[in-house]
Amino acid sequence: MTTLGILHPGSMGAAVAAQAKAAGAEVLWCPEGRSDATKDRAVRSGLAAVGNIAEMVHNSDVILSLCPPANAVDVASSVAGHSFSGIFVDGNAISPASMKTISTIMSSAGAQLVDGSVIGSPPSTTKTPRLYLSGPEAPVEAVARLFEGTAVNAIALPGGIGKASALKLSYSTFQKISRVLAAVSYTLAHDYGVERELLDVAKQRTTSYLTETEYISKTASRAWRWGPEMREAVQALMESSLPAGLAEAASLVLERWGDARNFPLGLPEAMDRLHHTTEG
Repeated sequence: MTTLGILHPGSMGAAVAAQAKAAGAEVLWCPEGRSDATKDRAVRSGLAAVGNIAEMVHNSDVILSLCPPANAVDVASSVAGHSFSGIFVDGNAISPASMKTISTIMSSAGAQLVDGSVIGSPPSTTKTPRLYLSGPEAPVEAVARLFEGTAVNAIALPGGIGKASALKLSYSTFQKISRVLAAVSYTLAHDYGVERELLDVAKQRTTSYLTETEYISKTASRAWRWGPEMREAVQALMESSLPAGLAEAASLVLERWGDARNFPLGLPEAMDRLHHTTEG
């Protein structure tokens, strides 16, 4: 039986840990410093409590970190500080650079690091999130086996540490910013009494812009016109005392494409220009 330590059982962590337990793993958690809500989740999930992090490190084959991104490095350091030599899975929404920092921390302790990212809702009878894993083959396979036959779809990514975290942030950048932008756009429409019309227009679409990669080149070719439009949007948002930073950032992105009306950019060139400021 594999013993999994979970840090910490929030709504996602507890649900993921419960799936590993259902598949036959023993799952430990540390109540020290945790809220009553966290304790309730752990109890409902049937997790076994330990006295402190040192006890978890001593008894766990695998430790899974699912915590707020700002705490990821500190959590990894606390585990490494107790000389953990098993498999440490960082499943947090952190950058590849932060994952490299955690890799250095874990290497110094003699642990094996697996870069993980959870995409989707907490697992349940109706929800099946994906747990992407990257890193050395053997520990990645060991972690994936913990979730065989469960509502967590473990998927190994080739290419080593940094791949899973890059995938998570690539997706969440679009998903989170688009949600925030939707809130700002709807509020602006509401301020002028046209929110129903906005929703009517929006309902004409049934797919995500993120899947339409061929449209990136078209966007680049229209940057000369869309950029000024975004600057007008900035003005409208400011007049309504709404946050204008997202629209302003969009205008700056469009400026990187310059004027491509007469020289349409292919997808590779359009993406390359996003890495460099251009003039004209």
